[in-house]
Amino acid sequence: MSDKVVTRFAPSPTGYLHIGGARTALFNWLFAKHTGGTMLLRIEDTDRERSTDAATAAILDGLTWLGLEWDGEPVSQFARAPRHREVAEELVRLGKAYHCYATPAELDEMREKARAEGRPPRYDGRWRDRDPSEAPAGVKPAIRIKAPQEGETLVRDRVQGDVRFPNKDLDDFIILRSDGNPTYMHAVVVDDHDMGITHIIRGDDHLTNAARQTVIYEAMGWKVPVMAHIPLIHGPDGAKLSKRHGALGVEAYRAMGYLPEALRNYLARLGWSHGDDEVMSTEDMVRWFEIEDVNRGAARFDYAKLEALNGLYMRKSDDADLLGRFLATLPFISERGAIPAEPNEQQKAMLLAAMPGLKDRAKTLVELADSAQYLFAARPLALDDKAAQILDAGARATISGLLPALEALGDWSVETTEGAVRAYAEQAGLKLGKVAQPLRAALTGRSTSPGVFDVIAVLGREESLARLRDQAA
Repeated sequence: MSDKVVTRFAPSPTGYLHIGGARTALFNWLFAKHTGGTMLLRIEDTDRERSTDAATAAILDGLTWLGLEWDGEPVSQFARAPRHREVAEELVRLGKAYHCYATPAELDEMREKARAEGRPPRYDGRWRDRDPSEAPAGVKPAIRIKAPQEGETLVRDRVQGDVRFPNKDLDDFIILRSDGNPTYMHAVVVDDHDMGITHIIRGDDHLTNAARQTVIYEAMGWKVPVMAHIPLIHGPDGAKLSKRHGALGVEAYRAMGYLPEALRNYLARLGWSHGDDEVMSTEDMVRWFEIEDVNRGAARFDYAKLEALNGLYMRKSDDADLLGRFLATLPFISERGAIPAEPNEQQKAMLLAAMPGLKDRAKTLVELADSAQYLFAARPLALDDKAAQILDAGARATISGLLPALEALGDWSVETTEGAVRAYAEQAGLKLGKVAQPLRAALTGRSTSPGVFDVIAVLGREESLARLRDQAA
């Protein structure tokens, strides 16, 4: 038996890969990479009414986009139901579990009695030691584990420390329902054992499950994997993360224009840190990640920090690489404006030429798309309110006065156009801004844009002059 680390990510396909699940996957992936191990993927699709193929596809797509590749083929929990039943029956044969014939009415009665006596509702063990010959005819039994009744079950957790659960609180929980379907509690243990999982890294909302799952491991004589229950993500206000905070699917972050490596970096810093390092390459994270360094307290999701980090990653990106990311993201951006979903080669060349100016001002690819609108706007340009205010009679007269100097230029570049504008401003006794602002408004239809001389260079001579003539007095 090798000591190789095997982790797993086990989402339920009842919706998209949400941001908390993505962080759990990331921590499993980082730990597996850090230790030279593997990360397996299991789709926990036993809830047949709520599990969908579309959700499974979205989870796989989200993980792939984030760059969190798993090892081997994804495992379907539902497909393994016969194996789950086999282990439940084996536990009965071993005397570690038993058939329970309690009816729904009897179970309701137990719950009511416990409530009346101020006790938590627990199964009272009435079939634990009865002879099977007493079984009522025609009733399909459930299978319950024989949980220890005294002492405590210890969960040694790499994040939470040692957590002790009094065994009297665990009760003889069901592992196989009367319809022959396994419970989640049981299926997870059998799957983790059969898949060779050595380390279970999951949200701390599963911590109470860990004690019950330990009971099943010990009943089968199986080694209990190392547990690490990581804190949940909260919103900026400290409340559990909800949709208004950003508890969206990973695909929503793609549509909002975040880069996967920036989102990876941000999620890694939610609940885990390495000194004061904020910006980490994937190689750094893999090298530094230790599960014991995860905080016990809940992490707070902060959009402003994510945006700032994403902007940093965009500015550091190679222009051609960022253009490739931008083009791949375009189909997912709902408000592309005038930008075609699939730009042609000429349009791509314009975007690449504009990229230095665009990426310096944008924090997301959506903001970049917004800033790039001027490249694709049809003449005559629609002016936003501020641009319309800037282009008053005086500004239009300034553009008219400047046009001959620009039309006379033989070489059209950032340097030559800036030289001509500066010379005109000096000659007209105007500050550079008094000429540059009307230029920007006339060329882009907006009051803000990348550097105005970059805009002139990227649009080129003919388009720039045509737009200026449209707005001249």
